[in-house]
Amino acid sequence: MSKIKIGCETYTWAMSGEKYKNKLDHIIEVTSKAGFKGIEPDTGFMNGFTDPKVFKETLDKNNIELSVLCHVEDWRNPKETDAEKRNANQWIEFMKHFPEAILLLVQMPGQDREHLKERQQNLLTCVNEIATRAAGEGVICSYHPNSPMGSIYRTEEDYKILLNGLDSNVIKYTPDVGHMAKGGMDPLPIIKQYRELVNCVHYKDMYDNGKWAAMGDGIIDFKGITSYLKETDFEGWIIVEDECDAAITDPDGITLKDGIYIEEVLRPLI
Repeated sequence: MSKIKIGCETYTWAMSGEKYKNKLDHIIEVTSKAGFKGIEPDTGFMNGFTDPKVFKETLDKNNIELSVLCHVEDWRNPKETDAEKRNANQWIEFMKHFPEAILLLVQMPGQDREHLKERQQNLLTCVNEIATRAAGEGVICSYHPNSPMGSIYRTEEDYKILLNGLDSNVIKYTPDVGHMAKGGMDPLPIIKQYRELVNCVHYKDMYDNGKWAAMGDGIIDFKGITSYLKETDFEGWIIVEDECDAAITDPDGITLKDGIYIEEVLRPLI
């Protein structure tokens, strides 16, 4: 049996604004119906589910695992602010109840890339400190860079700084193949170069003009990436995060469509 599992991210529903923010139970139901094995909620979707027991009951009812919990913050300062530290500690405590899942740290993109080196170092200091505390509690961490123009880690040169600056003893790396392509990179060579750091992978598709596509409609080589992960004995989650325009009005439909693509194209590869 393959040790690669495929899950779904709640950002597909975030595309609709606030409409689904208090409907995580509905999102989990759709995720299960689409054939996914796990869910990666953003902590902004966790209203009503901050009690681990209540959350686990909902997951079990739908035969879904918590694959990853995505925690987004600014982390602009040389150290965490009091609020940032309090928030991180809350989710570390929560994740102790899901020891196989990953706490995924993601920086909220800024409006520009001014003072870039300073901001890059501040981010590294903050996430390494969070991951050190998490590791002390038995919680697995990973970092996910993104690609908006204000992101401080969006180009290949940025990635060299990031991936050599993460404390690999306590935090690993989640490549997002869509964000990598948007930042001008070919995802597979970067994944190969830093394979030992990879403990989770995000899939989203993109057209050659840089616009997000529904999964399988764009240029991302999902077959090649999936085959490589299988060949190198990757054990973990591939998380689908579809950000195509159709998700704005029909996130449920897009997720079900993605489930068909995964069943027909990707699952035979793993």
